[in-house]
Amino acid sequence: MSTIGYESWAVDLADVGAIYPFQGWEVAMTVIGVIFWIGWHRIQFVREGQHLEEARKMGDKDKIDKMLDRY
Repeated sequence: MSTIGYESWAVDLADVGAIYPFQGWEVAMTVIGVIFWIGWHRIQFVREGQHLEEARKMGDKDKIDKMLDRY
């Protein structure tokens, strides 16, 4: 199985272009990577927002306000 289009390496390597796998897919892979990256940050933003909201609602508000007013 060849992912670069060559079945045999018995050729003049000076005439060979790119020899890495999935050549021609650079733009598509970059777009997929950027979409994944933005999606990951969006998911993290939402989850951390939920966590912070839960933390804000924890505890007795009056007791916390009283403690903070002491300082």
